[in-house]
Amino acid sequence: MTSTGQDSTTTGHTPHSPPHNSSVTLTSKRGVKKGAVPCSSPSLAEVKKKGRMKKLSQAAEQDLIMGLQELDLNLEPKVLSGTGLVFDEQLNEFHCLWDDSFPEGPERLHAIKQQLTQEGLLDRCISFQARSAKKEELMMVHSLEYIDLMETTQYMNEAELRILANNYDSVYLHPNSYTCACLASGSVLRLVDAVLGAEVQNGMAIIRPPGHHAQHSLMDGYCMFNHVAVAARYAQQRHDIQRVLIVDWDVHHGQGRQFTFDQDPSILYFSIHHYEHGQFWPHLKASNWSATGFSQGQGYNINVPWNEVGMRDADYIAAFLHILLPVSLEFQPQLVLVAAGYDALQGDPKGKMAATPAGFAQLTHLLMGLAGGKLILSLEGGYNCRSLAEGVSASLHTLLGDPCPMLESPGTPCLSARTLISCTLVALEPFWEVLMRSAETLEEDYVEKDEEGPWEPPVPQILAWPVLRARTGLVYDQRMMSHYNLWDNHHPEMPQRISRIMYHLEELGLAERCLTLPARPATDAELLTCHSAEYMARLRATENMKTRELHREGASYDSIYICPGTFTCAQLATGAVCHLVEAVLAGEVLNGTAVVRPPGHHAEWDAACGFCFFNSVAVAARHAQAISGRALRILIVDWDVHHGNGTQHIFEDDPSVLYMSLHRYDHGTFFPMGNEGASSQIGQAPGMGFTVNVAWNGPRMGDPEYLAAWHRLVLPIAYEFNPELVLVSAGFDAAQGDPLGGCQVSPEGYAHLTHLLMGLANGRIILILEGGYNLTSISESMAACTRTLLGDPPPLLAPLRPPLSGALASISETIHIHHRYWRSLRIKKVEDKEEETSNSELVTKEPQPTNPGSAEGMATPEENILEAGTRKATSASPVEDSTLGQAKSETAVVELTQDKSLEAATSGAVLDQTTSEGPVGDTKLASRTDNQTTPSSPVQETTPHISPSNLIESLRTLELSNKAQAPDSQTPEEEKLLGEAAGGRRDLDDSMLMGFGDTDKATFYAVTPLPWCPHLMAVCPIPATGLDVTQPCRDCGSLQENWVCLSCYQVCCGRYINAHMIQHHEDSGHPLVLSFVDLSTWCYHCQAYVHHQALLDVKNFAHQNKFGEDMPQPH
Repeated sequence: MTSTGQDSTTTGHTPHSPPHNSSVTLTSKRGVKKGAVPCSSPSLAEVKKKGRMKKLSQAAEQDLIMGLQELDLNLEPKVLSGTGLVFDEQLNEFHCLWDDSFPEGPERLHAIKQQLTQEGLLDRCISFQARSAKKEELMMVHSLEYIDLMETTQYMNEAELRILANNYDSVYLHPNSYTCACLASGSVLRLVDAVLGAEVQNGMAIIRPPGHHAQHSLMDGYCMFNHVAVAARYAQQRHDIQRVLIVDWDVHHGQGRQFTFDQDPSILYFSIHHYEHGQFWPHLKASNWSATGFSQGQGYNINVPWNEVGMRDADYIAAFLHILLPVSLEFQPQLVLVAAGYDALQGDPKGKMAATPAGFAQLTHLLMGLAGGKLILSLEGGYNCRSLAEGVSASLHTLLGDPCPMLESPGTPCLSARTLISCTLVALEPFWEVLMRSAETLEEDYVEKDEEGPWEPPVPQILAWPVLRARTGLVYDQRMMSHYNLWDNHHPEMPQRISRIMYHLEELGLAERCLTLPARPATDAELLTCHSAEYMARLRATENMKTRELHREGASYDSIYICPGTFTCAQLATGAVCHLVEAVLAGEVLNGTAVVRPPGHHAEWDAACGFCFFNSVAVAARHAQAISGRALRILIVDWDVHHGNGTQHIFEDDPSVLYMSLHRYDHGTFFPMGNEGASSQIGQAPGMGFTVNVAWNGPRMGDPEYLAAWHRLVLPIAYEFNPELVLVSAGFDAAQGDPLGGCQVSPEGYAHLTHLLMGLANGRIILILEGGYNLTSISESMAACTRTLLGDPPPLLAPLRPPLSGALASISETIHIHHRYWRSLRIKKVEDKEEETSNSELVTKEPQPTNPGSAEGMATPEENILEAGTRKATSASPVEDSTLGQAKSETAVVELTQDKSLEAATSGAVLDQTTSEGPVGDTKLASRTDNQTTPSSPVQETTPHISPSNLIESLRTLELSNKAQAPDSQTPEEEKLLGEAAGGRRDLDDSMLMGFGDTDKATFYAVTPLPWCPHLMAVCPIPATGLDVTQPCRDCGSLQENWVCLSCYQVCCGRYINAHMIQHHEDSGHPLVLSFVDLSTWCYHCQAYVHHQALLDVKNFAHQNKFGEDMPQPH
């Protein structure tokens, strides 16, 4: 394939290398714009002069061919559709014989079937017959000895079943339990065959009993066989799948699955669950964020442990955006399996969370962008039958391609969620390049304590699923080609841009899958919402101008040419977008693509600019609000490589329109030049915070950089804003091969960006063509986006390199500026005593052992097994303290404790990987025999299986040894209470110790306050009554660790007492507080200590009150 005709503007380079003219910027023919920074790059005219009529060399042409071959240029539409469903009534043929109120019962599946039937979902799915898993399949995860034992339960009477069940934790047995558990596992395997065999795109197994707690040789938590774990191994061994992602969103931690794969780098396990500092079942330290896996599997185990009840959709979505999606894209799974428990839904008696069915639809949608859409959900928990049925229905709707419902109360991730996400990021950062500097703004070695306060559950939402005539609208009109440059046939903004895109959409069969809508001219009333009457009259007058007059008129603007057809084309382009908006808002189509020109996002209120005449996106936004009759919340995402100065100016004081632009800025030297595209531009008056600029300061930005911006910045803000319509200024001049952009975004990358935005606004999203000047690049990119809008899964991305450091700096700069306006950006930790570590754990980095295989620092497999341990659960001690130490690791998590016997334990490889508890008087067996990979594991290093009899004897010995070491005067429960009472309130020197009990080798930290912060103006004069450093907290009367607000001079206690000052800040927004303990000043908005001249008066007054003398003056 050669680049001919209009494609000759494309430079000869591979898509993964910077183009020849990567420094080319779109500049004015009149030179540098008035007031702008002089541009050192060659002008557009110079570039055209050099490149005009030049043919590609043979070598460059070959490079281009090879590069384009990496793109998906297959003209055959590869549409794999359909959602598989396994739902077998036989799975209801078991229940608890001795307790009719047991939560896990047949009524769960009855409720689901009724809901799916009522909504017509069963008929929309492709049904598959359930099959029983074979023994050899179950042995991929479970021991034969254990499987045989479970098989014998078919022949036991009720008394025998009850005796056996009482040896496990939270299980019951029925003569049909084994048959149904085999059928449940086999159901998931049938879907694995269907998805990987290209029978369907995705699927869901509605099964019981659940499986994620089942271990190698152990029933646990209602579970007999670990269905998803078996399915992962089955996919690897029978379908040659190398990488599997397992997502577990059940409210309980799936410890059985974690123990199965925690040494296996071919399985990425992500669990988001209720933890509550180990007080929630299964009460394991291994459920905490610090458990990242072992040996080769270190970093491949991810836990996000919620330490509070009432966690909402925003908390779950934040964990997905900041952690799961970035890591998954680096991991590049070939299959995604979901342990889909719905006990985190509001109303569930077990979970006590506040997630909604709409939230689970969002999570499902986010996962559908991975692994080419190969996604299987397997039902786990969920014990409120109504919410369970609604949750399953919402996920199934999403798998079928229905748009995600809008979140009624999206809110923001709470402080506790942000803290735990931060902890997890810190633990994972050494293992994943994509997380590099994800916690850059975290300035402390430990993180904030969760905010406290009454929790009010949201009002349950009744979901409505739209019935659409067509999914995607397409608007195009050949008349828009009548705008062309009379003086330069090689001008990059050429008529062929839209004709080539349409030809490619038709070639791929995508155009016929869309509903084609006619274009119409925009009315004067529509245009006057964003442009002045004088400007419109001036542009209309060009229709009758002579050639010389047209040239003179075009030269009066910045980077503009005008011909007699210009006004008509610009009017038609804007009207076409308005018509598409009407179709979307009327429900005629769900989303749409507007293939229009000339572009519009540079057009100002009263001036053409940068190839643009009427601001089509801006006019469309105003038109949407007009026909809605209210200030519809509209998100405009501008991914054109040039900043949309016109769009920004039109909406900069309007909080109903959120404008987010990602563009090359190059310190103000890239078109449109000046500081308008700087990250510091945030809007004006009521619109402050609603203008968000991610300003790239160089070329070569590609998929990694744009996806990082999406995950860290664009999507968190977008979900918090909760738009009702999304408009995308879809310029494709950041695409690889573009002669002006110098960037490297691939068509696949644009597809992923589109897919991620489709979860917003009930799926109402419209892409409007802006720039893009390589005809092949824009055709492929728009086709990829259109295919995604039609519901096809985004294609697999090429292996992603780490994001460029300059790009991360740009993203961080924007986050730093906007975190005061958007709470979802406050994923940070702070390096001072104002913040508290989760569960009193601190993170420190250690160098790796010089000899990783030596005995020092690395326990043998047998030692790991012995140290895993079990215990007898009693009602007096529901939680047993344990410490998780990780050998061969770049990170070590150390718990500071008053118990010296535990300090010595930190050198072990594993302690207390599992636990189990039961009724008073019962002894439960909980073994961690499966903390090593089984012989069927694809990991090369495996460990021998330890028989249950040998394990039990070893564990008894270990239990006696642990009892001998524990002080008689302090029980484990007392240790726990002591840690909670301390609450992180250790002396500063203790809290900063980072050694393993050896203070001589400890690392200490100094805190350097900011010399200035932008919130000093909030400091008010000292009241006439003065300050009293002995004044108690106004809310609780505490006399310990009080702070005074420097705006209203209210006195409240700190976070380690009852956190009333935090609450006061959240309620009032007052930023600065002064500590009565050490007279330091803290800014909540900056998340830092501050020391400035403006604070000296109040500090000196407090010093006099506290010590009876003036504060010492520095020399």
